[in-house]
Order: sequence, then C-alpha cells, then structure tokens
Amino acid sequence: MTDNALETVIDTYFAAWNETDAARRADMLATICAGGATYTDPTVHAASAAELVAHIGNVLSRLPGSRVIRTSVLDSHHGMVRFSFRRVLADGTVRMDGVDFVELSDDGKLKRIVGFFGPLAAI
Repeated sequence: MTDNALETVIDTYFAAWNETDAARRADMLATICAGGATYTDPTVHAASAAELVAHIGNVLSRLPGSRVIRTSVLDSHHGMVRFSFRRVLADGTVRMDGVDFVELSDDGKLKRIVGFFGPLAAI
C-alpha cells in the first residue's frame, strides 16, 4: 500500500469520526473497513462497522460540534499503523489526546483499531 493510499484511508476514518449524518458515516466506513472490522477503546468494543457508526453517533451527541483531528504523521510497518489524535470541543478546547493502533487487512482496509486515551504515565 502506498503512503498516499494509506493516508487517504486514515483521513477517511477521521472524516467518519466528524460526520454527523449516520448514513454518510456508514458509507465512509464501508469504503475503508474490512469485513469483520473491530474498534476498541477504553469506553467501548465495537464488533462491526455498524457498531462503530453508532458509537461515533453517541460520542457526537454527547459532544456536539466537537471534532477529532490527527496530530501526527502515520507510522506504519508490516500491516500495522499508529498515529495520534486529539478531540477538540466546539469552543476550541482540547477534550483529550490519544493514539490509535490499526491492523490493516491484506487489501489495505482497517481490520482492527485499538485506541488509547491520554499520555502514558512516567515511571
């Protein structure tokens, strides 16, 4: 998968997180998620793209006008990708930072997404 193609997939993923219309969000995720794709973060385990569509809708209803933005380059190797993100509230304040780890399918679609919130604590 080329860097440009990977960036398009991840940018579409972010666009889905910011899309308020569930049908458009579902269409976006359908183009970039593999069959059986899962999403897991500290608050939810979505076992399908449809469950992720619903989860994103719940987040957007709790935080109207908020946006998720990518805050790092994409770091990838061997079908794995990581990148950092930030949720910004409607008034511009930062709600949280985090990092996602993504496993890609053989055809370059999102197979498994695992998100973590906040920075790691120092030892």
